[in-house]
Amino acid sequence: MDKLKAYICSLIEASDSELEGFVKQCFIKQFKRKDWVQLANITPRNTYFINKGLVRFVITDKEGKEHNTHFSLEEQFSGDYASFLLEIPSLYAIQALEDVEIVVIPRKAVMWCYDHMKSGDRLGRLIAESFFVYQDGRIRNRYVRKPKARYDAITQLFPDIHNRVPQHMIASFLGITPVHLSRLKKQAYEKK
Repeated sequence: MDKLKAYICSLIEASDSELEGFVKQCFIKQFKRKDWVQLANITPRNTYFINKGLVRFVITDKEGKEHNTHFSLEEQFSGDYASFLLEIPSLYAIQALEDVEIVVIPRKAVMWCYDHMKSGDRLGRLIAESFFVYQDGRIRNRYVRKPKARYDAITQLFPDIHNRVPQHMIASFLGITPVHLSRLKKQAYEKK
């Protein structure tokens, strides 16, 4: 829980007793590569903090095609936050792309944070704001930037992603074909 506590302390001031009160309601869970952390069409009761590893968010369309919408890396909060807050079924499934260690944060822990931590509301607001800014950036990225600019941005957003995620999943995330991604990677390599 040390990484979670350190991350919280990077956002707000919190006493040791506040941190302990919060983390004692959370638990660590391990997932193997390809395990499903969360299934689609189920109301999420937890949100997550990634200690180790990488997960993907995927939506499957009516034709059965998977669309990768997000990746979460180490030391990031993760989960379908909107469905978690609204207590509605999630459209997203979350899958481990590597062996993953996750801190599971149940709803009761989030509510405890708001009610018992001096800056709990601020912590919740900062986390919600980061989710909002990320989602807004994704929309802008997808509809305003050209594929090359999206490709350049992904490495900044997710360092080392090209060594950790299969090419077809990155292409899906970028909204391009794997062939187009190969061309972009080749062009980037040739410029070095």
